[in-house]
Amino acid sequence: MSRFKYQQLANELLQQINARQWQAGEKLPSVRWLCRHYQRSLATVQHALHLLEAQGVIEAKSRAGYFVKFALAPVQTPQFSQHIPAPNMVTVPDMFFDIMNRSGAFDIFPSGPQVEFTHLNSLMRHIGRALRQQPFSKAMYYDEPLGLYELRLQITEHYRSTGLALSAQNLCITAGCQHALFLALKASCKPGDTVAVECPAFYGVLQLLQELELKALEIPTSPGSGLDVDSLEQALENWQISACVVTPAFATPTGACMPATQQAKLISLANKHDFAVIEDDIYGDLGFHQRPKPLKSLDTQDRVMLCSSFSKSLSRDLRIGWIAAGRWSKAVARLKLVSQLASSQAMQQGIASFMAEGHYKRHLNQYRQQLKHQRDQLINCLQHDWASDIQYTTPQGGLALWLQLDKGINCQQLYLQCLKRGIILTPGVMFSNSNNFNHYLRLSFAHPIVGSRKNALAELGRMLLKMPAEQI
Repeated sequence: MSRFKYQQLANELLQQINARQWQAGEKLPSVRWLCRHYQRSLATVQHALHLLEAQGVIEAKSRAGYFVKFALAPVQTPQFSQHIPAPNMVTVPDMFFDIMNRSGAFDIFPSGPQVEFTHLNSLMRHIGRALRQQPFSKAMYYDEPLGLYELRLQITEHYRSTGLALSAQNLCITAGCQHALFLALKASCKPGDTVAVECPAFYGVLQLLQELELKALEIPTSPGSGLDVDSLEQALENWQISACVVTPAFATPTGACMPATQQAKLISLANKHDFAVIEDDIYGDLGFHQRPKPLKSLDTQDRVMLCSSFSKSLSRDLRIGWIAAGRWSKAVARLKLVSQLASSQAMQQGIASFMAEGHYKRHLNQYRQQLKHQRDQLINCLQHDWASDIQYTTPQGGLALWLQLDKGINCQQLYLQCLKRGIILTPGVMFSNSNNFNHYLRLSFAHPIVGSRKNALAELGRMLLKMPAEQI
């Protein structure tokens, strides 16, 4: 076979890909179709595809075919202020409740098509089987305060694979990660205390601080490496804190990951100044290339409270989370009895057997690649349908990226305008207690960016191109 023939075909296919005849992320026609259409032999077509694959233009997916790869152009990342405002009581914008009512926290177009996950069928079978086993016993008795031992054991086994040794006896099952964070703050702080948080911060943490009457000390972050521990050290010279809430792995909204050196310094500061470290590990399992080692693995004084749940990695509907509370374990167990009393035994048993049979690990292996593909879909839309001067992060895991727009754009007003088109934004102002980030957005890739969601993003890009000349 002549090299000229398959090189010629590869060049022809490449020209058509560059002309966007096939979009990034789109599947190429079958090998058989390409043979017929281009009147080439099977060997010629296969060699041409292999050549494009070697060049990084396309990628082969097992039992699915060849897909056009995303070419992510270099982009500037957002820049944050290094100013540290004095601790303040928190007020969460009403917009938070409006977004939650519209199911738009991680979906720019909630009325779009639903995503189907194959693992959910297996999970529901395990939960159904658990419901059928000893139904009268489950109906007439509460679960033990710490939660089902079998599930706690599976969670500790899962963490052991990350390099973190936990005891099932010191793990408490909660009603999701938000509940775990609530228990951690309630156990380690009292009203009026100051809590260090990332800036931008997870708005759920800000909401908890407001309800618990705690002050927020906003510590600057880096879009790539998360909490600026040097800034925290500087702040500790002026203010005493009771706790620090941090998301070391793929923090929302930026997707940042804390380097090991910064994690170690944070633990050292906590030991020196005697404050609790509340680790939100909810995105830890969603790393595209690796699972970061939890911050808790560096804890030598039992002062790190590890909080997480299955809501981001498995299903929002489960409402099953956990907390490894270290020295506050007894206090957390009592607080759980007060705030929740007990968890569903059948739900816990179903998840435990799902994990024990290896389904959770297999699901994660597939889901991580799917999320990476959806991140690339999102960035591809931003590169082609939005202005060229936007700045955004390119996270290596998690569910969202952080996008900076022109300073003249008011994203709160943009939010109201987008509602008329069925588009739900998550404005940056929700991630700070200091009215920062008004020209920032959190964009999620929790759903495939195709069809109506892709159209919604393109429409938003067109709206922004008209600004700030036509302020909304």
